[in-house]
Amino acid sequence: MNLRILLAGAAVLPLSMLVGQPAGAAAADPMTDAFTKAASTYEVPRDLLVSVAYSETHLDGHQGQPSADGGYGVMHLVTAKTLDKAATLTKKSASALKSDDATNIAGGAAVLRALADELKLDATARKDAGKWYQAVAKYGGASSPAVARLYADTVYEQLAKGVNAKTPAGETVTAPARAVTPDRGPYAKADDLDKPSTLAASTDYPGAAWAPAHSTNYAVSNRPTSDAIDRIVIHVAQGTYAGTIDWFQTGPRPNPTSAHYVVRSSDGAITQTVREKDRAFHAGNYNRRSVGIEHEGWVDNATWFTDTMYRASAALTRNIADRYGIPKDRTHIVGHSEVPEADHTDPGQYWDWTKYMQYVTGGGGGGTNPHTPESVCGTGYKVIDSSALGTAGTVYLLYNADNGNNCVATIKKTSLGTATATTAFLEVEDKARVTDTGNFEYYAGPVRAAAADKCVKWGGKAGASTYESPFEHCGS
Repeated sequence: MNLRILLAGAAVLPLSMLVGQPAGAAAADPMTDAFTKAASTYEVPRDLLVSVAYSETHLDGHQGQPSADGGYGVMHLVTAKTLDKAATLTKKSASALKSDDATNIAGGAAVLRALADELKLDATARKDAGKWYQAVAKYGGASSPAVARLYADTVYEQLAKGVNAKTPAGETVTAPARAVTPDRGPYAKADDLDKPSTLAASTDYPGAAWAPAHSTNYAVSNRPTSDAIDRIVIHVAQGTYAGTIDWFQTGPRPNPTSAHYVVRSSDGAITQTVREKDRAFHAGNYNRRSVGIEHEGWVDNATWFTDTMYRASAALTRNIADRYGIPKDRTHIVGHSEVPEADHTDPGQYWDWTKYMQYVTGGGGGGTNPHTPESVCGTGYKVIDSSALGTAGTVYLLYNADNGNNCVATIKKTSLGTATATTAFLEVEDKARVTDTGNFEYYAGPVRAAAADKCVKWGGKAGASTYESPFEHCGS
């Protein structure tokens, strides 16, 4: 990684550092104060500490809930690793380190200081953020030098750019850009995963780095000869880029996991960890038929889903789809949560499918509707009938054999991205009609109703065209 060296501006001290607070008063900027206090207590460069936290979690402690690899709080203290070490060093309970931001930040600073002590950094060296590189690399807990370097380089690039971010509570935490020369030490000789693989046989996607998953985390195969590849599954890692790659490289373990690719939030960098011919363990009963793409971030924090990430991932998806003849639609490009029998929620409510599919299809403004009747109605629904609404769209009738429900969706073909009058309706015999009507950008619906052993009347409108069926499809 070529770290961008920026001129450091003069730091402005927060008011809380200049003026004392009345006894018992709550801190106006609690996380800012926590970083300042922890940095002072453990003699860790304050802006480096902030950069570690931002690189790990975007300053979101996720209300004490763990990441995919068991990390807690804004400093991502990992069970059986940094969390236990922080508890010993700070004499604070694991529960407090998991749930209290200030305690968690202090715990992270304590671990970093202990790692610096192991490296024998004296008081003078500790004032130079560049000298902390090896400590930061070890803090990430990577299982290989290459991933440790990737982790530390990410932190130091963030330090070079500076931080200006809001916490979930609305507080703004800042760290000015710092001109720092990182002292990589032995990590200078580690593979740089930010450089594309120079081995042509290593990666299936040009420009991807290569960091192979542990052999127990995937199954050697011979796809598409052994199994046709007709799906692409989108995941969100519940963790960082480096942490996800490291997780795939760790094994054996009770629940082997991998994906074919991992995409970084900040710059769209891509690492391949499993060859496409092999079966990654990422999507249950879709493993044989799909390519899996993990994205750095958390489902409950939209800040990870950058436009750069969307564009890089969409280019990857488009390349995979073209090579295997996979239709570029939402029936064949799905989220993990849409895989049958999946118990995951990713990519979650903040993933912008409309933007993503526009980038996949190259539509920009949207010449292709990114939604399908199946994606609108949901898992288990299959199209059993349809009617064209002129050139403006198509209305679809779907049925779910698992629960006996019908669903109707009207999918637009024109004026995509522009709110126009669109309608979908469903009427079960002897029951009131249910209608979804309004000005919609891409579709009307879903309109669902229990219709086992009942006849249904269905239809919709788009543009100037309307369709209404007779009572039909009785019992299906």
